[in-house]
Amino acid sequence: MYPEDVVMPMKAQLTQKGFIDLDTSEKVTEALNKPGTTLLIINSVCGCAAGSARPGVILSIEGAGKKPEFLTTTFAGFDIEAVKTAREHLVPFPPSSPSIALFKDGELVHFLERHHIEGHSAEMIAENLQQAYEEFC
Repeated sequence: MYPEDVVMPMKAQLTQKGFIDLDTSEKVTEALNKPGTTLLIINSVCGCAAGSARPGVILSIEGAGKKPEFLTTTFAGFDIEAVKTAREHLVPFPPSSPSIALFKDGELVHFLERHHIEGHSAEMIAENLQQAYEEFC
């Protein structure tokens, strides 16, 4: 498990932009079963989370015409039970962090695994997500 002093600034990067911190299994279940559209980022300490995933999701919602109704995040290696529950909603995809998922009415409709994030710019991540927002939100 990662130390709190390392994780909290990385969580804050998203929560300061309106993302709800899902730090318990119950919060994940409630959030992902809501009617409407929910964006979930499984956050991580890795470089691709810092360089692409977090900036990409933030960029995707800034100035977007359509966007998810609910913005949520949980942290791999820190919110252990919450991430475990989130990953149950991501089947058949294997565990991946960072990763970004879009749910509509509790169903997974769009998913970016780590290999879709790694080596891609924040702008590319944002564009991919905005296309999903146009289709599903």
